[in-house]
Amino acid sequence: MNHPPTTPRRHFLRHTATYAVAGVVPGLATPARAALGGSRDLAMAHTHTREQLDLVYALHDRYVPESLGLLNRFLRDHYSGEVGTMDPQLFDLLHRVRQLLGSTAAFQIISGYRAPATNQHLRLTRGGGVASKSLHTEGRAIDVRLPGVALADLRDAALSLRAGGVGYYAREDFVHLDTGRVRHW
Repeated sequence: MNHPPTTPRRHFLRHTATYAVAGVVPGLATPARAALGGSRDLAMAHTHTREQLDLVYALHDRYVPESLGLLNRFLRDHYSGEVGTMDPQLFDLLHRVRQLLGSTAAFQIISGYRAPATNQHLRLTRGGGVASKSLHTEGRAIDVRLPGVALADLRDAALSLRAGGVGYYAREDFVHLDTGRVRHW
């Protein structure tokens, strides 16, 4: 009787355990995450792709590479599908804002990474409001809202951290956050 080798099973179990500790396995509940101590997590829902993500992206002072990869893919240019590399400090900023506001809601993502070609196209077709050297093209900016939190409160929380740029777009219903120099508009 031939039995399949156990190596693939061991490989699966080892990687599943890694993802479970990282909080990437969808079934890892919030109480299990809390037991990790020193973990930083994010929950997001993308308004364009309809995808959702809820994971631990850092443990103590270390980022979880698998989680960063998932976040990069999740925050890809939703026009072209191009995946960029997001600045992990942006995730820390989002985490801190959510903590400051006492929210456990998932951030609604309007825009994350933006490919340079997409950025140029939007500049030419949107009639303004898209910077020529947008930090979105460097993976250092994100446009968000947070359900259950007034947009002005989200803006004010981000401003209080003095951790980068904060743009308030009340008419478009989002706040822009970035890891550039401290400024606001």
